[in-house]
Amino acid sequence: MRIKFLFFLFFSSAIAAPAPYPYPAKPLDAATLTEATVLVSDVADSTAPGKTYLAGTLIAAPVTKLCAIIGDFAAYPDFMPNTTSATIVRKAETHTVVDMALSLPLGKVKRTRLQMQPTAAADGCKMSWIILPRANVPVEEAIADTVGSWHISPHPTRPGYAVVQYFVYTDPGPVPFGLGWIVDAMGKESLPKTLEALRTRALKIP
Repeated sequence: MRIKFLFFLFFSSAIAAPAPYPYPAKPLDAATLTEATVLVSDVADSTAPGKTYLAGTLIAAPVTKLCAIIGDFAAYPDFMPNTTSATIVRKAETHTVVDMALSLPLGKVKRTRLQMQPTAAADGCKMSWIILPRANVPVEEAIADTVGSWHISPHPTRPGYAVVQYFVYTDPGPVPFGLGWIVDAMGKESLPKTLEALRTRALKIP
C-alpha cells in the first residue's frame, strides 16, 4: 500500500509497473519559499514504514533549464549528493529506467532501480519515479521502497525565478541496530543538499 493520504496525479498505460505516481494533497505555498533557504516539511503518515518529506525553494534560473537538468539522469553522479553511479537501463517514449548507487557514511552503499517519468506542463515540468525490482542486489544494499517527484514551475510574481518542489517517500528496509541514521541520511538530511545541488548546477551551466 502507498501512503494513505496521498492522491494520484499521474497515470500511463505504457508503464510496466502498476503503481501510479503520487504527490501530497497540499503542495508548499510559493509565497513561503525563498532563494536563500530550502524549506523542508515532514508529511509522513505514521502508519507507513518509511519517511515522507516535501521540500521547496526558489531558484533564479529558467524553468526549461532546471527541467533539462533533472532529466539528465546520466549526469546525476556529477552533481547529485551521494550519487556514485546512474546507469540508464532502458529508455522508452514515456519513461526511463535507471540503476543508481548511493554512497552513505561509514562505507554504506544503497542500490536501486528507478522508473522515471517526465510530464510536461504548460507552465513547467514534473519528474516522477517509482522503484522497480532489481536482481542480484544484497539485502543490506537494497532499498525497500521509494517514490517521489520533482515539480518545477515559474514563480507567479517573481519573473526569472522558478518554484522548485521535491517530494520523496523512502523506506530503506531493515536497518541494523545503531544505524538508524541511514533513514535520515536518505531522507530529511539529504533534501536541502539535493535542492542546493540543483541550484549550483543551474549556475554552472550556461
